[in-house]
Amino acid sequence: MARNQVAKYIWLIDTIERRKRITLAELNEQWMQSSLCDGRPLSRRTFFNYRDAIYDTFGITLACDRATYEYYIAHDETEAQSRLSRWLLDSMSINGMLSDSQDVSSRIILENVPSARQHLPTVVQAMKQGLRISYSYHSYQRVNATQVTLEPYFVKIFKQLWYVIGFDMKDKRIKTYSLDRMSDLHITREKFHMPEDFDPIHFFEDCFGITQNQDEPKDIVLRVSSTQAKYFRALPLHPSQQEEVHDRYSIFHYRMKLTYDLKEELMSHGSNIEVIAPPELKAQIVTELKNALSNY
Repeated sequence: MARNQVAKYIWLIDTIERRKRITLAELNEQWMQSSLCDGRPLSRRTFFNYRDAIYDTFGITLACDRATYEYYIAHDETEAQSRLSRWLLDSMSINGMLSDSQDVSSRIILENVPSARQHLPTVVQAMKQGLRISYSYHSYQRVNATQVTLEPYFVKIFKQLWYVIGFDMKDKRIKTYSLDRMSDLHITREKFHMPEDFDPIHFFEDCFGITQNQDEPKDIVLRVSSTQAKYFRALPLHPSQQEEVHDRYSIFHYRMKLTYDLKEELMSHGSNIEVIAPPELKAQIVTELKNALSNY
C-alpha cells in the first residue's frame, strides 16, 4: 500500500475524529486545504472507496447519520481493539507528519525504542501462530545469559521498552521479559494455548509499570506540590487516580499494588511528592532515600 494512500486514510480519520461530526461538503473544504488533495476535490465515489479501505485496514467504521448526513466514527470495537487502533493511528499520524517535515528534521528530536524492529515482529508472529519462543536472556542481575522457552501471551510497552509476558516453561509461572535483553530469538514448533480465563488487559490493572506480585492492592495517598500536580493530571499514574485540590498542594488517591516500578516512579519525583499512606510504602521510600544519601 502506497505511503501517500495511507496518509489520506489517516487524514480522513483524524479530521472526522477531531470534528466529531462532519458533512461530506465540510470534509471536502478541509480536504482542499490539505497537502494531500493535489488541487482535486474529494469526490463522493473516492470518499466511499477510502471509507471501505479504512474499515478493511484499521477496522474503523466511518458511519453516516441519515438525518443530518454527517459522518462520524462509530466506536463498536472491543477495549483491546480500540487501544490497538488508537496506538496505530497515533503512530501512523506522527509518522506521516514527520515524513512531510524533512526540511526541519534536524529540529525534531526523537527517543529510541530498543528492540522494537528486531524482536517485536518475531514475538507477535509467534503469538498469532500460537507457538512458543526460545531465546537467550541477558538479565542485568546475572553474569551469564540464561536460555528461556516462553509461551508468549501478550506484549506491552513501558518507558520506551517493549516487554513480552507469558508462561515460562522452566519456572512454570507467568513472567515478564524485556525484548532488548534477548538474543538468538526464534520461534519453535511447539504449540500452546493461552488459558481461556487469562485476560491481558487486566493483568496489570492494579499495577504501575510491568512488575507484578501476589500482594493485594493498597490504598495509596500522595501529597503532591501544586506544580507537580499539573503533570499528574496530564499523565495519571493509574486509572484509579483521584485528586483533592488544595491551595498549595494536591492529595492524590490510588488503589494499586506496591511494586518495584511504583516505588521507582515515586522516588523519581524527589521532594515534589510525599507518601502519606500506606505506612509500609512510606517506610520503604524512607529506607531507599537513606541508602541513596549514604552514597554522598
